[in-house]
Amino acid sequence: MLRITDVVKHLLLMNVILFFGTQLALGDVGNMEANQLINADNSEYFWEWKRYILALFMPGSAYFQPYQIISHMFMHADITHLFFNMFAVFMFGPPLENLWGPKRFLIFYFVAGLGALILHLLVVYFEIHYFGANPLRANIPMLGASGAVFGLLAGFGMKFPNSTIMLLIPPIPMKAKYFVLIYAGLELFLGIGGFNTGVAHFAHLGGALFGFLLILFWRRSRPGW
Repeated sequence: MLRITDVVKHLLLMNVILFFGTQLALGDVGNMEANQLINADNSEYFWEWKRYILALFMPGSAYFQPYQIISHMFMHADITHLFFNMFAVFMFGPPLENLWGPKRFLIFYFVAGLGALILHLLVVYFEIHYFGANPLRANIPMLGASGAVFGLLAGFGMKFPNSTIMLLIPPIPMKAKYFVLIYAGLELFLGIGGFNTGVAHFAHLGGALFGFLLILFWRRSRPGW
């Protein structure tokens, strides 16, 4: 039976508490309200974002605040978003925490999450300044633990490549290394193709990429990792 580890347990608790706590304390924003705020581009409306003030806005946006660099990783759009991210943390986090220990696992988690942020912001910057995207694109918030989760997927695929993962849709078994490669390829295809614009595909790729690079760095600096 899978044993939940300490850091994973605290990450799950923090994400769940903040999801429900911010909804109660700050309130939520509907799609119509969000569209009005995006197009307003005015910091006077900052608090009207309610709990989304903890999501990440592009630096340069009237709604950007430095604390969002960390807080966005503990925010989720809805219960489905929260469930699937936390399920992935629960499934893939404990084996890596047992392997690396709590401190190194937590470093890995945040490096992957911040790597997701970096790649996402770079892509948005180039879209606005070089590919003709609407500058108000900077007012679309990013939130969720998905970048860190994709780092965990990459880490699991590298450290436990031959472990079998049972997919949900379709319900077939697959080795972890193939699952990670296929999933990353799909995200790249969807990101480049501009599909499903409500999902930050390049943030997912950024989390996986920085997780991969961090493991390579650890291997070079300390053989055996």
